[in-house]
Amino acid sequence: MSERTTKVLLADDHTIVREGILSLLQAHPEVTVVGTAENGQEAVDKARQSFPDVVVMDVAMPVLNGIEATRQLRRLLPQTKVIVLTMYGDEEYILRALNAGVRGYLLKRSAAAELLQAIRAVERGDFYLSSEISHVVIERFLAAAGEEGTWQLSERERQILQLVAEGHTNRQIATALGITPKTVDTHRTRLMTKLGIHDTPGLVRYAIRKGIVRVDS
Repeated sequence: MSERTTKVLLADDHTIVREGILSLLQAHPEVTVVGTAENGQEAVDKARQSFPDVVVMDVAMPVLNGIEATRQLRRLLPQTKVIVLTMYGDEEYILRALNAGVRGYLLKRSAAAELLQAIRAVERGDFYLSSEISHVVIERFLAAAGEEGTWQLSERERQILQLVAEGHTNRQIATALGITPKTVDTHRTRLMTKLGIHDTPGLVRYAIRKGIVRVDS
């Protein structure tokens, strides 16, 4: 009698990392990799087609970062669990990921076996945090749950903030999101007002500080 396998989708903008994780998971018959993605938007699109049990994704990715992709997946596919696999162990990243709805958070330097443990854990409804992550972070998250501070932007505003910080023009953003440049400008104005930031360099600095984009590529 064959057991049901866990369907997993991988999302990471570094090809060598994706291939490494893919090779790892393919060696385990209880896991079936149903697709890979290079950015958060592609991860959301492919998840809507393949209905994975678990999505393993990085945080810092172009077009749509892993945090925002998680927010969309939680809304569109509430049964799909998300595990963040990243090099970033900063408290800011961890708290934002947990607030977005991730069920697991692992550092890329974790042992390969830990990823498999995390996949099994989140599929059965548990949380799984890397052994390297301090319990203090968990306590901070539970105390701050629901209190986003300045992070009161709409989903569209957060998308536009990331694309602006990545250096895209209003016209390029409009094309990417399927809206008009005027609508982009309206959202941009609103998010700047909410954040109290009045120029593009300020938006870029904010996005970097909050982990929405990264400086290295």
